[in-house]
Amino acid sequence: MDIPHQFPNVVPTLVPMACIRCEVGPLVTLGPGPTGERRYVPLGGGTVRGPELNGRVVEGGVDWQLSRADGVLEIAAHYALRLDDGSLVEVRSEGLRHGPAAVMARLASGEPVAPHEYFFRTLMRFTTGAPAWAHLNAVMAVASGQRHVHQVVLDVFRLT
Repeated sequence: MDIPHQFPNVVPTLVPMACIRCEVGPLVTLGPGPTGERRYVPLGGGTVRGPELNGRVVEGGVDWQLSRADGVLEIAAHYALRLDDGSLVEVRSEGLRHGPAAVMARLASGEPVAPHEYFFRTLMRFTTGAPAWAHLNAVMAVASGQRHVHQVVLDVFRLT
């Protein structure tokens, strides 16, 4: 017998964690591949400020990207945070950025574009060996992003 599913079972909520501001270097392209243009952006330093995380972005991370034929940019960023107490936290962030072609062209040319004009979201996971921050190893988060010429801004929310 098929029992109808009732929504909501458990509705996830979003709890503000931090705002990450990360400096970005120039785009490096590896050229067209079978699934699109493979490229990366070197990540510089930055800040992490919020109710749950405070510290700095460690310079040296990389944002790998795949620019697909349908105009969607797949993002796979990997970097580290050094929290105010000195603890290191690894961040793995995967997401999508896309929008109307004219808006994305403005963004690519360095023009300021309001965040509501395009979609930029990532799913984030954290890893650390620091005992004070071990709870992060079981956290899933989502971020709403903004791309600026030399900076990415991510508003990060913990899923509960």
